[in-house]
Amino acid sequence: MTDSTASLHRRDLTIGSIPGHLVAFSLPLLLGNVLQALYNTVDSIWVGQFVGAAALGAVSASFPIIMFLVALLMGVSMASTVLVSQFAGARQYDMVRKTIANSLTLAALGSAVVTVVGFALSERMLALLNVPLEIRPMALSYLKVHFLGTLFMTGYIFVSAILQGLGDSKTPVKFLALAVVLNLVLDPFFIVGIGPLPPLGVAGAAIATVISHAVSFILAIWYLGRDGKLLDLRGFRLRLDKELTRKTLVVGLPSGVQQTIVSLGIMAMSSIVNSFGTAVVAAFGAASRLDQFAMMPAQSLALATSTVAGQNIGARKYGRVKQVLIWACLIAASIALAVTGIAQFTPRILMRLFTSDEEVLRLGAEYLRIVSIGYVAFSLMFIFNSLVRGAGDTVPGMFFSALSLWVVRVPLARWLSSMPQLGSRGIWIATAVSSYVGATISVIYYATGRWKRIRLVNVADEAEGEPSA
Repeated sequence: MTDSTASLHRRDLTIGSIPGHLVAFSLPLLLGNVLQALYNTVDSIWVGQFVGAAALGAVSASFPIIMFLVALLMGVSMASTVLVSQFAGARQYDMVRKTIANSLTLAALGSAVVTVVGFALSERMLALLNVPLEIRPMALSYLKVHFLGTLFMTGYIFVSAILQGLGDSKTPVKFLALAVVLNLVLDPFFIVGIGPLPPLGVAGAAIATVISHAVSFILAIWYLGRDGKLLDLRGFRLRLDKELTRKTLVVGLPSGVQQTIVSLGIMAMSSIVNSFGTAVVAAFGAASRLDQFAMMPAQSLALATSTVAGQNIGARKYGRVKQVLIWACLIAASIALAVTGIAQFTPRILMRLFTSDEEVLRLGAEYLRIVSIGYVAFSLMFIFNSLVRGAGDTVPGMFFSALSLWVVRVPLARWLSSMPQLGSRGIWIATAVSSYVGATISVIYYATGRWKRIRLVNVADEAEGEPSA
C-alpha cells in the first residue's frame, strides 16, 4: 500500500473564508444525502402512482422497521471511518488492512442477524405499530424481500465508511448515484410488470431496491479490492480480531444507540399515525419523504459546521468559532425559510408526486403546512448541536434528541391527536412544537459555554485568547 493510496486530503479550516468552507463541505454531503433518500422516495412515487394509496401506505409503514433494525450497524460503520482514518494518518498500513477486513466481517455477521430477526419479527412489529390490517400483507411482503438484501445495503454502507476514512468521499457517491438510477429504471419493470415480468406491486419495489443495493455493493467491494492493497478479495475470510472489534464497538455503539433511540421515536410516532387508518398513513409517509429532503441542507451544513468548528476549537480560535456559528445559522435559516415558503404555498403540488388520491392529498398538504412552521427551528437546532459536537461534547446532542422525541413529540402527539377536534392534525402540531423545544434547549446549552471545557487536543493559547461563547 503506497503513501498516495492511503493519503488523507486535509484542508486548513482555521484560515480563509468561513462561509466558503461551510459551502464547500456541505455540497458533497448534501448530494450523498439526497441520493440516499432517493432510494426510498423513488419506491414511494412508483408505488403510489401505479398501485395506489394503500400500497403507498404499506411502503411507508415499512421504513421505520427497516431503519430500527439496521440502526446499530449504521452506528458501528461510523467507527470504521474513525479507525481507518487514524491508522492511515499514523501510516500503520497493516492495521488499515486488518481494520477493513474486520469491519467487513462485522457487516456480514450483523447483516445475517438483522435478516433473521427481520424475518422472525416483521409481522409482530407491524402489529405492534398498529399498521392497518388491510395493508399489512403488502407491508410484510416488502419487508421480507428487503431483509433478504440486508447484506448488500449494510455492506455498501461499511465500504463507503471505509473509503471516507481513507479520504475518498466522492467514489461512494458515484456508486450510489448509479444505484439510484438503476432503481428508478427497474421499479416499473417489477412493480407494474413490463415484458415477460408479471406485476409484483409492493414486493416488486423491494426487489428493484435489493438489486440496486447489490450492484452498488459489488462495485464498491471491487473498487476497494481492485489491486489487493487494501483488501484481498481472493483470500478474504470471515474472521474477527478481538482487539479491533472491541475498539470498533467502543467507538461505534454510542452512535448506534443514538440512532436506535431516534428510530424508536419514529416508530412510536408511526404507531400513533397508523391508528388513524390507511389515508393518514399514506399521507404521513409521502409528506415525511418531502420533509426529509427539506431538512437535508441543514443536516449537511450541520456536519460541515462540526468539522469547521472542530478545527478552530482545536486551534483555540474561538473568535472564528463564533463566526462559524453565525454564518451557519444565517445560511441554514435562509434555506429553511425558502423551503418553508414552498411547503406553505405549493403542498398539494408536491404531494402529487406520490399520489392523486384526494384525501391523501388533503392530509399531506395539511401536514406540510403545519410541520414546515418548525423548519427554521429544526435547522438551528442541528447547527448548535453540531458546533458543540465539534468541540468533542457529544453527549448533550444525544440527550437533546431523546428529550425532544420522547419527552415532547411522542407524548404531545398522543395527547393532541386524542382530541376529536384535532385528530391527526395533533401529530403534525406536536412535530412542529418539538422542533422549537429542541432548538431552545440547544441554544441555552451553547450559551452556558460548558462545551468549551472539553479538551481533546492540548495546544498553546492563541493570540485571539479565549473569548466568551
